[in-house]
Amino acid sequence: MTNFDIIIIGTGAGGGTLACKLAPSGKRILILERGDFLPRERENWDPLAVAQGRYRTTEMWRDAGGKEFSPYQHYWVGGNTKMYGGALLRLRESDFGATQHFDGISPAWPLKYSDFAPWYDEAERLYAVHGTRGVDPTEPPAATGYPYPALPFEPRMREVSDAIRRQGYHPSPIPLAIRLPQDLNGRQNDRLHIELYDGYPDPTGAKGDSHVVGIQGALQYPNVTLLRNRKALKINTDASGKRAVSVTVAHEGQEETYRADTIVVSCGAINSAALLLRSANEKHPAGLANSSGLVGRNLMIHNNGVVLAYSAKPNPSAFQKAILIPDFYHGAGDSPFPLGAIQNMGKADPLLLADAVGDELGKDGKDAAHFAGHIIDYFITAEDLPMPENRVTVDANGHIQLHYTQNNLEAYRRLREKLIRIMDDVAENEGVGGTTKYYGFKLGIGGVSHQNGTCRFGADPKTSVLDINCKAHDLDNLYVADTSFFPSSGAVNPALTAMANALRVGELLAAL
Repeated sequence: MTNFDIIIIGTGAGGGTLACKLAPSGKRILILERGDFLPRERENWDPLAVAQGRYRTTEMWRDAGGKEFSPYQHYWVGGNTKMYGGALLRLRESDFGATQHFDGISPAWPLKYSDFAPWYDEAERLYAVHGTRGVDPTEPPAATGYPYPALPFEPRMREVSDAIRRQGYHPSPIPLAIRLPQDLNGRQNDRLHIELYDGYPDPTGAKGDSHVVGIQGALQYPNVTLLRNRKALKINTDASGKRAVSVTVAHEGQEETYRADTIVVSCGAINSAALLLRSANEKHPAGLANSSGLVGRNLMIHNNGVVLAYSAKPNPSAFQKAILIPDFYHGAGDSPFPLGAIQNMGKADPLLLADAVGDELGKDGKDAAHFAGHIIDYFITAEDLPMPENRVTVDANGHIQLHYTQNNLEAYRRLREKLIRIMDDVAENEGVGGTTKYYGFKLGIGGVSHQNGTCRFGADPKTSVLDINCKAHDLDNLYVADTSFFPSSGAVNPALTAMANALRVGELLAAL
């Protein structure tokens, strides 16, 4: 069959969730995925194999100067969520309004937090989020508690959390999408059966990604079809240019075309923009849905960085992804503008650790195992601002090029300093001696796991690509349901907002 009611292109946080939402509608749904199922194999939990990019795309992108780089991009059923850390945080209420930053204003959204709140609730239930309400003072209001209690901290992380709290801050459990087994009494088992979770393709299915939750959920219904290894080449329109009628894909060296009444693009913000640009035709010479000229523009990838805090006290934690420090999200006593969020990340892989520690590796008998056993790993996120010149383009052969200049770096610098001061104080009060040292780096243009903003939504077709329901202004039946629709990025992981919005859009599409 090549004719469907709805085609969804992509299986990541947006596409996988949308498919799960639409599956019970009875509509004939086709899901197109350019990748395959990620294989279950020993290397899933091999730090060196993962660090060397075994599961990352071999596709090379180009920067503004034409230099090739390897993006942190994964093409599997489940998209980038197959490798994400499962941290599912809501945008803060302030993120939906205009906000002044060091380098400019983050624009208001056409909808407010209250419009997304019930969909956040549903997304947290769907993805089995574990957390604790009322600890994080920046967390927006919610009608209910988290579906499951927060994972208990390991002893070392509990010590650190308590020490941070004594400084007057509010360390909180990171809300995590993880599906734990039930014990014999039906209670939630608090013992993890995985350790390598953040940045690893968990083969147990415990990590709540959009493959094991969204796609597997959707495929329980006979009206849903998944076709793998089909890269979308272009979206075709009718003669009027007002309706998208089909999708042409590449499969095993051949082209195939599939038709549908409604087409939803969920390829991830960068690839969704690239697909629309590649779909230019006589009626849409600048690219599909691009009468505003904004398709691909306002690319945001966050100011993300890794900070490795080394101290004399060992850190034997196996599952370290525990602590969120939210206190600087809206600013600080010495900063009138927002700084961002600090989170633990999983233990650093060998290559990352070696690159970060550099020449100190091997000195005084301190090998990689020593550093790994004494480091607490942090991931810090400061907002970057939407800039029209930060954009996705494609060349004549359809290859992706990113024109991206970092901004709002003062917020990132100050946030890093805040973390260092916090951890200095932790070490000073532990009485174990030694000097706390800090390693790490800021992610560059290849760090696209938080990509968003390339097809912003809004009420005005002149200043946005999509309407408030994420339908393209220029077409009657083309939608975009991933992080492309963000007008601004906030400073938390974008996955939960993509999932919540996909549920919102899915409700509308199911009623058509």
